[in-house]
Amino acid sequence: MMLVNGVAQTHIDVTDRGFQYGDGLFETITVHNGKAVFLTQHIARLTAACQRLHIPCPNLDLLHTEIRQLCQHVEQAVLKIIITRGSGGRGYRQPDDIQPTRVLSLHPFPTYPDNYATQGITARFCDTRLGLNPTLAGMKHLNRLEQVLARAEWNDDSIQEGIMLDINDCVIEGTMSNLFYCKNDQLYTATLTQSGIAGIIRALIISHETVIEHTYNKADLLAADELFVCNSVIGIWGIKQLANHAFAVGNKTKYLQHWLTQQATHNA
Repeated sequence: MMLVNGVAQTHIDVTDRGFQYGDGLFETITVHNGKAVFLTQHIARLTAACQRLHIPCPNLDLLHTEIRQLCQHVEQAVLKIIITRGSGGRGYRQPDDIQPTRVLSLHPFPTYPDNYATQGITARFCDTRLGLNPTLAGMKHLNRLEQVLARAEWNDDSIQEGIMLDINDCVIEGTMSNLFYCKNDQLYTATLTQSGIAGIIRALIISHETVIEHTYNKADLLAADELFVCNSVIGIWGIKQLANHAFAVGNKTKYLQHWLTQQATHNA
């Protein structure tokens, strides 16, 4: 099911700036037992991104009403919220009277083998590099061509995620996830001031654990004791193999998986 500005339909105006220029943002939210999980955090990030992009934020009461309408009686699904700057004709100049487009859609929840969480996944390094742009860094804006190109680099089903570096060869994140590593029981993750997406699960982990955000490279990552990726749909997956290096799904990863499951139950 899909709602476009509150109306059940599956199309938008072709002059919409989201289609024309990727002028907008989105959120991807797990739905469980009729509830959107970590909705408060997602709405806060959506609101902050609207402010950064100077797109009028949707009425939050209305947005919550539409979310409830879509999610009620749904056992498990993925809710996607897209906000664009609306229609504005040809050219980069924003319309004087911005009328944002609001799209809410439900999608089947992806089915992954249980061993991705319990035994870990296999990952690879991507050749596609992330550009540097502090104005857009951290936001989940609609311009995701770097991730699209990176994900197109492999079709091997034995590889579940690709690790992306920026143009300075600093490790940043996965194609669909944030990345953490553990060394001597200390957690580390990339600083996202120049590129990358600041995910909801990443923020939750940082609020719960002592995490060092810093700039690091492949060698730092491959010397780690544990690696894991995370996002709001998959939760946390340990990495068991990356670039011919083997890793264990260690105690820190297992602990955070258990902790996140509890948090998700309390925030749904």
